Amino acid sequence: MATLYLGLISGTSADGIDVALASFARKPKLLASLTHPYPEDLRRRILALAQGDGRIALDEFGALDVEIARAFAAAATALLQREGVAANKIRALGSHGQTVRHRPLGATPYTMQLGDPNVIAELTGITTVADFRRRDIAAGGHGAPLAPAFHAAMLAREKNVSSKIGRVVLNLGGIANITILPGDEKQPLRGFDTGPASCLLDAWTAKHLDQPYDKDGAYAASGRVDETLLKRLLSDPYFAEPPPKSTGREVFHLTWLNEHLRGLALAPKHVQATLVALSAITIADAIRTRARGAREVWVCGGGVHNPVLMAAIADALAPIPVESIAQIGIDPDFVEAMTFAWLARERLDDRAARNVYTVTGARGPRVLGGVYYGG
Repeated sequence: MATLYLGLISGTSADGIDVALASFARKPKLLASLTHPYPEDLRRRILALAQGDGRIALDEFGALDVEIARAFAAAATALLQREGVAANKIRALGSHGQTVRHRPLGATPYTMQLGDPNVIAELTGITTVADFRRRDIAAGGHGAPLAPAFHAAMLAREKNVSSKIGRVVLNLGGIANITILPGDEKQPLRGFDTGPASCLLDAWTAKHLDQPYDKDGAYAASGRVDETLLKRLLSDPYFAEPPPKSTGREVFHLTWLNEHLRGLALAPKHVQATLVALSAITIADAIRTRARGAREVWVCGGGVHNPVLMAAIADALAPIPVESIAQIGIDPDFVEAMTFAWLARERLDDRAARNVYTVTGARGPRVLGGVYYGG
């Protein structure tokens, strides 16, 4: 029987915890998956911390760390119970946690993911690997993105994907990031965060429609792109910075958007349409500039279900084909969760270089993640 692993992550949207049950014997294989919602009050508090000024009582911060861990443990348990898999059949659980702040630059760089792995290990009884990002930051890197190594491993064994042409894997989460897979072994693996994907779209929809996201992109489709606003948004210096680079909700949030809206009288639907254009243009510019040999783009993440966003990206990148990674038999919704299941395996096997320092900018290869043994 194949050795089993669990991977868990909640992204910048904090809309739930993705859980993947996976094996990696011959090639990465998703065996079962689940998206477990946060309790609404907990989600509200997470977003308030992530989008606000960071001021929070120490007791509230400690409580959030434990409550998020409990939610992660409940998500893992729910999937195992549904699938009839005993906890003692899982070699390890890789937990990304919930990012509430990511500051990889400055005099005291740091990144912060909540969800105490001690609590997860105690409640599930499964050896838990967590805290994957901070060692890379300590070594001078950005601690992100971490998925490129798994993208390379995942696609390397796909029979219907050529290894001799330039490929880009585009992840559309709250933030968009790309993995640039080399066309030959002499080229390094590269990748970085391009900027917002769905975080601003979701936040603007929540504010004006009281809905968590723009279903099927209908809200954006009802508006038109405002060129003045788009030009202002594109002027943000992040987009022109060379990699390595990473970003998050602490940069691209509604306050940032409102500053660029100052003096403009736009209907909210037109702002939504312009935000789609912002995501599409910055993604396309990043790929054309940094992955000039790209001949195909495979897309994963929640944004793959937004047809308006996908069409805008395809238009901006034409004639390069842009396809959901589902087209080659990989579930686009759980690639990130599988990444952390895979990283847990790599950690237990004590493999280095999984931070892909050519991506993060760290001083060299580092073994990522702390191990918290189950009961």
